[in-house]
Amino acid sequence: MAIEVSFSDNAGWILNKAKVFLRSKPVHNNVILTLLHARVERFTPGRYWVATDGNAVVGVVFQSPLNLRAIVTPMEPSIVRLIVDAISDAKVKLPGVGGDATTAAHFAGQWAERQKSAVVPFMGQRIYEVDKVDEPIGIKGHLRKAVREDRERLIDWVRHFYADTTGVQESSAEDIVDRRVSAGRLWLWDNAGPVSIASLTPSMEGVVRVQLVYTPPENRGKGYASACVAGLSKQVLDAGHRCILYTDLGNPISNSVYRRIGYYVVAEGIHYRFE
Repeated sequence: MAIEVSFSDNAGWILNKAKVFLRSKPVHNNVILTLLHARVERFTPGRYWVATDGNAVVGVVFQSPLNLRAIVTPMEPSIVRLIVDAISDAKVKLPGVGGDATTAAHFAGQWAERQKSAVVPFMGQRIYEVDKVDEPIGIKGHLRKAVREDRERLIDWVRHFYADTTGVQESSAEDIVDRRVSAGRLWLWDNAGPVSIASLTPSMEGVVRVQLVYTPPENRGKGYASACVAGLSKQVLDAGHRCILYTDLGNPISNSVYRRIGYYVVAEGIHYRFE
C-alpha cells in the first residue's frame, strides 16, 4: 500500500492512532510518549504528523510548542522523505529537528533540499539504560523528595540547568518546579542541605526517564550527582520499571559518571538547527 501522511493538532488523536507503534519501541520513543501524554493532560499548541502504511503507523513527528524543533521517531528514509514533503507542502517552517541519529540526519538532509536552506548539527545525544545500579560508596548525604520549602532554590537551579544545557533561561522554571514537587517527581541529594537535584518522568509503557540532573558549581566534584542518579535509578528498577536517561555527548564527564553507575548505551541521537 502507499504511505499516507496525516496531520493533526490534537495530541490525543495522535496518541491513540500511534499507540501501538510508539509502544513497540518504548525506550526510543519515550520522549514523544511522555510529551504526548503531557499535552493531553495540559494543552499546549502543537503540530503532529503520522505516516501510515495501510492500518500500520510507520512514523511520527512531534512539534510542541510551535517555536521548538520537531522530534522524530525512528523510521525508514523513504518515509522521512514523504513526511518532509508533506510538511513543506503545508508551508510549515520548522526551526529544527532532533531524534534518532539516522532518522534525524535523513530528515535534515531532505529538509535542506526542499527548503534550499542550511541545516546545522548542534547537539549529539546518547540514550542510556541501566539494569543493575552500582551505587557509589562514601558519598555524604542522602536522597530525599523535594518539598515546597525547597522551592526558591529549586527554581534557581532549574533556570541554571536550562541555561547550561540549552543556552536559554527557562521562563517556566516556577511551573516546572511546582508541578514536579506536587507530583513527587523532583528529588534532592541532601548533605546538611540540598546539594544536587534530579527528576523522574512518569512511567510510559514501563519506562521511566531520569532527567533534570543538576549540581551547582560549588558542589561539583563530590559525587553528589552520581549518588542522586544512582539512588533514583535503583528506586525505579526496584519498582519494576525500566530506567533510562539522555546525555549530551558534548559533556564527557556526565557520560563517564553514568557508565560508572551501570548505564550502557542503547542508541544515539542528534539535533539540527534549520537556518
